[in-house]
Amino acid sequence: MRHLLSRRQFLQSAGMTTAAVCAAGLLSACGSGSSGDAAGSGSADTSSYTILYSSQPSTLNYLTTASDLEMTVGANCVDTLLEFDNKGVLKEGLATEWTYDEPTLTWTFTLRDENWVDMNGEVVAAVTAQDFVDALRYELTPDYAASNVGLVTSYIAGAEDYYNYQVNLANANNGLVDDDGTTYTVDGSGVVTVTTPGSDPQTFEPVDFESVGVKAVDDHTLTYTLTYDFPGFLSLLVYLPYEPAYGPLLEEMGDQFATSAETTYSCGAFYLSEYVPLESWVMKKNPENYDADNVFIETVSRIYNAEADVNGPEMVKRGEIDEATIGADILDSWLADDATKDLVSMDRPNTNYTYFYLFNFMPFYHEFSNQTVEGLDDEYEPENWAKAINSTNFRKAFLYGINNAVTLAVSAPEGYEGYMLNTVTPPSFCANDDGVDYTQCGDLASITTFFDEAKAKEYRDAAIEELTAQGVTFPVKVQLPYNPSTTNWDRQCQIFKQQLEGVLNDGADFIDIIITEGPSDNYLSAVRRAGKYSFQLCNWGADYSDPETETSPFYQAEGDRGSRYAYLRTGVEDGFITGETADAIMAYMKAVEEAKTITTDINARYEAFANAEAMLINNALVIPMGMSVPPYLATRLNYWEGQYASTGFSNKRLKGIHVLDHYVSMSEYEANRDAR
Repeated sequence: MRHLLSRRQFLQSAGMTTAAVCAAGLLSACGSGSSGDAAGSGSADTSSYTILYSSQPSTLNYLTTASDLEMTVGANCVDTLLEFDNKGVLKEGLATEWTYDEPTLTWTFTLRDENWVDMNGEVVAAVTAQDFVDALRYELTPDYAASNVGLVTSYIAGAEDYYNYQVNLANANNGLVDDDGTTYTVDGSGVVTVTTPGSDPQTFEPVDFESVGVKAVDDHTLTYTLTYDFPGFLSLLVYLPYEPAYGPLLEEMGDQFATSAETTYSCGAFYLSEYVPLESWVMKKNPENYDADNVFIETVSRIYNAEADVNGPEMVKRGEIDEATIGADILDSWLADDATKDLVSMDRPNTNYTYFYLFNFMPFYHEFSNQTVEGLDDEYEPENWAKAINSTNFRKAFLYGINNAVTLAVSAPEGYEGYMLNTVTPPSFCANDDGVDYTQCGDLASITTFFDEAKAKEYRDAAIEELTAQGVTFPVKVQLPYNPSTTNWDRQCQIFKQQLEGVLNDGADFIDIIITEGPSDNYLSAVRRAGKYSFQLCNWGADYSDPETETSPFYQAEGDRGSRYAYLRTGVEDGFITGETADAIMAYMKAVEEAKTITTDINARYEAFANAEAMLINNALVIPMGMSVPPYLATRLNYWEGQYASTGFSNKRLKGIHVLDHYVSMSEYEANRDAR
């Protein structure tokens, strides 16, 4: 008798529990077996891996990009000082030893012997400490417009001063005049003068790169000096800005570095042997690599196909490629078909990005040095909204009234429980010295599911009484925007509106959620950064494996205006957030500042940050939502063999992964997960 596997049975076999999703996300590409082999047969080529791609990368320059697709070459063709194993434990990479001198804030790394190879796999030169220095100098050159320069300027001593001077110098050399009339000039000694109308001119003395805290002591000894004692620094090293590059090639190619196979040198598990835009690119195993014995794929081929999402699954059926994403539109039919149901598994869940709801605490026009916040349009009653969100009762009505399961079910009709979060930081992001998960440290350990209709209505009624006395009119208008280019976001907003209004407007005319469509392009600049929302779903991707990174959307230092998702401290400083809400915000800021000072006792550090995060959540200054749902795949790769980290690009590396002679079934996926 034919056996049909339902979606529910499939997801249950995937182990979609909170524990199961506490692993890293991996690249969700499309995947090569021998052309013409039957899908799932045991005669496929296991030495090569072929996938489709539908989006053309704008660059392969790993030093300057922050795009997932564009990280592929840097992740696989260039090794890092340290790397993670498949359980998320740091281990040796290009560095064999490392020490830290706390008084001087200096890390010292001893490098192993390794070589640069060209597009033919031929040795070009030895990898030296100077290659890391030259790469960082390139990163800090404004002309190359590195999108991840903040991962350097925030942590390496002298980097910010050097970079800022270089930016001002470039502006002067280019004759830039800002929109507000600011001019930049440079004199013969290199002093840059910045003149803003209505302000006194500022001068910037030349800053030499020698003042930046990166040094090649000798060919095999590299040092980084930090701006402060930062426990998360080692995890930053497994990220693009800290990768090496061959100095003479950088000097020769400039902005043309890594734009082709000819202009890219490799020192990693693979080397880039071919790159033809809108056609293909090929990476081959690097026999010169120190860890070549742990590289099991000989050739990785990416083939351009504008309709990869449609054509990929059909090519999997014919055994022509090694991986394809199985979209929601065909998932049910694949699971119901005996010929394909055992070809479907999933990607490793992605714990890097988490999603949360933010209230707009900046509903009015503000000008900052780095951006302008336009605030809410008059039709959404910004004055009324500002009073409402100043009420803890109002915000807690949302906290207890939102049922995240309903919204998550849009993208995960079954198994959504595994992606719900009650904290901003996801499980398995990091653990303290005793192995205790960060989310089980301090006050975070006591946070559980908030959804409670009775409590939501209690806070609603208290808010109505409190806010009516302050002149607030009901229903409070809540502008809820979405990006139309993001799949299902519009549907999620509709479901969210129905669910939350169903709770909070039951017996009262409390809120009016007004869904608005934002632009497909530049959504963040046009909506979130411009303050064109009352309430919206946001996400954050951690930069390093330490809980301090999870404070970035919310924490503002004293006088640090702008540059954050939520302008909490600015609202207090400007006087429109007052009372207990202002007290809670300032208590959070102080708690974060105190946690940052704890650098040697990791257990105490994590507890302090956990207490601060719990303070943020319990006061409904942010409302956690969940993690992204990993895609369903047909793949010949056992991704659980691959490197894992909750930050950086480790999850994109193919080192350590085997190409199987069959597509992975869900039961095999589960076994691989449990065996890692």
